[in-house]
Amino acid sequence: MNSAPPTSSVSIPSSRDAYLRHLGRDIPAGVVVFLVALPLCLGIALASGAPLLSGLLAGVIGGVVVAMLSGSQLSVSGPAAGLVVIVVGAIATLGSFSAFLVAVMLAGVLQIVFAWLRAGDIAALVPSAVIKGMLAAIGLLLIIKQLPVALGLPPSAPLDSRLVDEAGLAEAAQQALGMVSGSNLTVAAVALAILVLWDTDFIRQRRALRALPAPLLAVLWGVLYQRFAMHASPDAALAPDHLVQLPAIDGPASLLAELARPDFSALANPDLYVVALTLAIVASLETLLSLEAVDKLDPMRRVAPPNRELYAQGVGNIVAGLLGALPLTAVIVRSSANISAGGRTKVSAVVHGVLLLASVLFLSDLLRWIPLAALSAILLHVGYKLAKPALFVEAWRKGPAQALPFVVTIAAILATDLLFGIAIGMAVGIAFTLRHHAQSAISLTRYEDCYLLRLHKDVSFFHKAQLRRHLAKVEAGGKLIIDATRCERIDHDIEETLTDFQRAARVAGIDVTLRTPGPASRLPGALAAAGS
Repeated sequence: MNSAPPTSSVSIPSSRDAYLRHLGRDIPAGVVVFLVALPLCLGIALASGAPLLSGLLAGVIGGVVVAMLSGSQLSVSGPAAGLVVIVVGAIATLGSFSAFLVAVMLAGVLQIVFAWLRAGDIAALVPSAVIKGMLAAIGLLLIIKQLPVALGLPPSAPLDSRLVDEAGLAEAAQQALGMVSGSNLTVAAVALAILVLWDTDFIRQRRALRALPAPLLAVLWGVLYQRFAMHASPDAALAPDHLVQLPAIDGPASLLAELARPDFSALANPDLYVVALTLAIVASLETLLSLEAVDKLDPMRRVAPPNRELYAQGVGNIVAGLLGALPLTAVIVRSSANISAGGRTKVSAVVHGVLLLASVLFLSDLLRWIPLAALSAILLHVGYKLAKPALFVEAWRKGPAQALPFVVTIAAILATDLLFGIAIGMAVGIAFTLRHHAQSAISLTRYEDCYLLRLHKDVSFFHKAQLRRHLAKVEAGGKLIIDATRCERIDHDIEETLTDFQRAARVAGIDVTLRTPGPASRLPGALAAAGS
């Protein structure tokens, strides 16, 4: 079996001419995606507690390596907000970013194995309520982690380190408020206002304004504020530790010197393999969900092969671990920006990756003017969109079968970790599915002393308790018809329950008739004999 499935002729142009024909659209689209991706790569690295350079490198690898291997023409890969929670916890668990890079490489290997096993349909096995709960939990965690950055609080501030301590919640909040930086708050508030404004109909209805990426405008506002404050009122300027911290890079040689290296001694740590498995599962899930969304948005209605995408992501994550970058997934924000900007082939994703690399090599001095508060505003906005109140209202309106797995997934992720929280949410979702399946499989109808027990589908031990409750309602001296015409198979537990009831029915004077779906041999022996 091949590690990557063959590419469909529907999803990829058949010759170089097909790519050249769309260059007029793809190059401008690539520039737009670059402008959207630059602040997001920095912001996600900031939220992950990783070197900011690692976020930019992840964007470069996603734009060049993954795009060239992918079967999708419009999907854009890079660091994802959905992995922030895992990265933060993993670095703390493994003790260093270098050890974490080994887990990223192992996650990439696992993704290639997933592709080889043709596991591209795994996203369809996760209930939508659990997926939405996972994204909402990630959004809430982003908001919790980025509020202190937006307020300019030091890392030891009470709001960031704990909610309640010995002094109590009120005193902790008062201490935190006393540390708020007015300059950081101003930058973050205006940047957030820009992002919210760009989501309104007022902007959407104006093509010229809509073409300007909101994250870029938020970052430009922060840079302009800092430059103006430095000249007009130095006291109002942000402190150096509240700006992007990037090493001075002036070419390929200095970039290579700054790359973080994986620490392979971490292979002796059992926690490494748990982190790698968590990364592989969540990154694959997010990639496949994004791929499905991109296929729906593609104006040319192409369908990307999911197993090939897993293979491409796996190779990308192996390279990311080797070069000191954050883990990658396909990301819907940058992909939708690509589509909106008129992208037609993967050339636009490659262009965005090349431009990110150029910014790392030649614009590091300019990037160091970006306030962290502006990046935190972008992440706060992303967090709100992932966990907006409308999602909770929608889940509530759909009833307990959707609301409970959604809420339990959020609570479990906040209380434990991402993988365990998803597992708990899936368990709740499966429990609701089994309950519905059990309730809809068997029905009992009564008319005077006649009873009709219908088996609507194949039944198993899951339905035994419900079957016993129905049979207990049949009164002595009555007539019971068991309609099994819709069953191809009856589980042994069900056969045993019905056989036991038939024996007891003779004593109670209950007349039992079994209807079979045709030849009696298609049902278990004891029941077939009863129906003959």
